[in-house]
Amino acid sequence: MSEVWKPSVTVAAIIERAGRFLLVEEETSDGIRFNQPAGHLDPNESLMDAVARETLEEAAHDFTPTALVGMYMSRYLSSRTKQEVTYLRFAFCGDLGMEHNRPLDEGILRTVWMTRDEMVACQEKHRSPLVLQCVDDYLAGKRAPLSVIYTHPSVIGELHG
Repeated sequence: MSEVWKPSVTVAAIIERAGRFLLVEEETSDGIRFNQPAGHLDPNESLMDAVARETLEEAAHDFTPTALVGMYMSRYLSSRTKQEVTYLRFAFCGDLGMEHNRPLDEGILRTVWMTRDEMVACQEKHRSPLVLQCVDDYLAGKRAPLSVIYTHPSVIGELHG
């Protein structure tokens, strides 16, 4: 039997305040890069729970998603494994909540607020081209209600039961 191909599912928070966007500066296998608070979907987790968790872990802020900005598929050649990796990214906008006095996730150096122009000026330092694409889609007003995403409640129950 052949191995089943599975893309990596990720989430990202598009957070804007007064014309600036919240980014994290992080250490990657390709050097120091900028990204939105983002990461992988964990087992037994909804997409909305994942983006709230990732924002807390990487930016030390509560985050409540209010809309889906977009769904993105990208393929990259892993510099570490030299294998092609496919990512499905779900980008959410929402409300930034309370800041917590807690360490940032391992590999996260700091949070920064940048305008779109500042982001354009450092594109070579972005984790992927999706960093700017998500901001551009947000600025273009792209939004889908969270109701377009459905997580069947029995899926989590079956996994725990």
